[in-house]
Amino acid sequence: MTDSLSSSRAIVKYNQHRFTETTDKIVIEFPLTIYINNEEFATMVCSPQHFEEMVIGFLASEGVIHFKKEIKEMTLDEDRGFAYVQLHTEEIKNQQYFSKRFIGSCCGKSRQFYFQNDVRTAKTSMSTTTVTAEQCIELMRKMQEASLTFKNTGGVHNAALCTADELLVSRSDIGRHNALDKLYGYSLLNGISVRDKILVFSGRISSEILTKAAKLGVGIVLSKSAPTDLAIQLAEDLNITAVGFIRGASFNIYSHPERIVLHD
Repeated sequence: MTDSLSSSRAIVKYNQHRFTETTDKIVIEFPLTIYINNEEFATMVCSPQHFEEMVIGFLASEGVIHFKKEIKEMTLDEDRGFAYVQLHTEEIKNQQYFSKRFIGSCCGKSRQFYFQNDVRTAKTSMSTTTVTAEQCIELMRKMQEASLTFKNTGGVHNAALCTADELLVSRSDIGRHNALDKLYGYSLLNGISVRDKILVFSGRISSEILTKAAKLGVGIVLSKSAPTDLAIQLAEDLNITAVGFIRGASFNIYSHPERIVLHD
């Protein structure tokens, strides 16, 4: 199976007191600039796949749109790295909070207006979904196993929308936000309700990731990594179950543990 998100590169490897020439799989980093109504809106650094999902999910996450039908037309120039979006309205929602900006793929605060605008689009979860402890562990295993790029490079974040029993869709990207935006875009493009779904994520649960999960509308977030203190506070307030350190046969539940059960 080919991997379109990585490339091969000649390297020198050191091991056991010697150097050897070999090749390695390197994750691809790609800039995509978004124009809205012919105005430059943002440049995102991402993995070059599922652009339409990412753009739609990003615009929905930032409150520019709420539904796919608000987009009149979208044109992608994948070779040059441009996405042109025409909305049915000339006025961009919450435009006073936006400015032309660069959005990097690294960890940390990549949304300069996070507290001003994200809070407007986050939703308190109404999910009544439950999942067993064994299903949590199995969903994490399935997500990691499904990512060929992660196996080849170790250089991407993985995210998946799931039911308690199966992965519905998984996405990988060098940017953790991008991976979630792709899931958001996928759900909007395909008319999938996510209220009863589970978000499985490979990275740290920061306050930004938790807020993005709230925008998606999920009630359960499963992560291989740690949460932050602010993320746990937000999870408590937004009625989201946050589970971290899913490794081997153990994990920690940090908020609303009633959704994680021992048996069906």
